[in-house]
Amino acid sequence: MIQDIAPSRLYNSYIKTDICEGDFLLCFDSEGKLLTDTSGDRIVFPRYENEEQLSAVYAFSVDDERYFIVLSECRDSGAGFEYKGLRTLRDSFGGKELFAAFTAYHLWRWYSDNHFCGRCGGKLSLHGRERALVCEKCGNVVYPRINPAVIVGVIKGDSILVTRYRSGYAHNALVAGFTEIGETLEETVAREVMEETGVRVKNIRYYKSQPWGMAQDMLVGFYCEADGSGEIHMDENELKYAEWVKREDVVLQPSDISLTNEMMKLFRDGNI
Repeated sequence: MIQDIAPSRLYNSYIKTDICEGDFLLCFDSEGKLLTDTSGDRIVFPRYENEEQLSAVYAFSVDDERYFIVLSECRDSGAGFEYKGLRTLRDSFGGKELFAAFTAYHLWRWYSDNHFCGRCGGKLSLHGRERALVCEKCGNVVYPRINPAVIVGVIKGDSILVTRYRSGYAHNALVAGFTEIGETLEETVAREVMEETGVRVKNIRYYKSQPWGMAQDMLVGFYCEADGSGEIHMDENELKYAEWVKREDVVLQPSDISLTNEMMKLFRDGNI
């Protein structure tokens, strides 16, 4: 999956530090596209040069390489560099650089969406001691937001419930959805499967989780069984496809970076 970058390691603790020559720059445009050089077989990010004047905040480190999110307008980084969307990068690349891009997007989206205090309307500024924003007027502290969501492998005998979204991602997926206020994750599983497909479920059990910076999510994977006939009544506003698919007929996603794909693969190969 995307976070499996061993032997490399992500160090995500916040450090109050100034940018230095050679640190990686994570530059996003107004649409959330990331400045990269993708002419080779790996994603390349621009590096900071000492004479540059820019506003940047420490994001994280991968091994001994430091990454900074640029909060001001980025310079022209020269031939080969252009802004690429995360979906485009996802379709062609993997490894620690793609994970860095996803994680950086999560943080950049939070910074870009929070300029003013939701309590009093005052201006937010960087906190001096932790990864947070603080209101200069009332002192309200704002922390990065993480959205919990579930991925559900619903099983009926030797088949799994495969879906495709009405819009957005075009390949096979599993039932998925966000946790609502006041819900447990298990209740989210039962509700989302019922809302999207009309299938009741039982024996809900946790499998694995995955950070998914593209949507600021924490994805939590579950398997469960259909309770009853498993007759499908698809929500056509949400999905364009929902069918029971035999193990040997499961078609996986083009890349192996997602929790969804891993769960489908485990079922296809008889390991669930």
